[in-house]
Amino acid sequence: MKVKLDIPYPEVKVEEKNPYYADLLSEDYAGRVSETTAVLLYSYQHFNMFDSNKEFSKIIEDISIVEMKHLEMLGKTIKLLGKEPIYKTCEASRGDCVMWSASNIDYSSRLKEMLEFDMSAESNAIMTYQNHKKVIKDKYIRTMLDRIILDEKRHLEIFKKLYDGLK
Repeated sequence: MKVKLDIPYPEVKVEEKNPYYADLLSEDYAGRVSETTAVLLYSYQHFNMFDSNKEFSKIIEDISIVEMKHLEMLGKTIKLLGKEPIYKTCEASRGDCVMWSASNIDYSSRLKEMLEFDMSAESNAIMTYQNHKKVIKDKYIRTMLDRIILDEKRHLEIFKKLYDGLK
């Protein structure tokens, strides 16, 4: 099953340094619903299902690798925007940052529960990326977010198909 579209990823670049944009992207990078969480969640699911459902285990492993690409692009972008790509999310209105936590991972061990959580996480990620696109005016970042959204929509489609196959 193809988990990644045959569309190239854009070059990682920014119009100019912008710490505010870096803080916004930190939510996508290392928030509760983020690329960091997705990589580790899908890795956990891959390891957990390796013996009992090799097909799902391979699909989720491949999706995790795509999420690592997203993580890489966001980390490089945050750095170009003038901040360190630390595994934390910052919010100017709070005036603080929150470190990423392993408690962001859903440790369900049943496939149906995993897929329900995965669908919710992908839907939330798409919504967050779309909201950030409304605020971020940098054309390069917007192009990157558009490309990431396409992958996330594909992942959501795969999870729905797998979920429907359980019925």
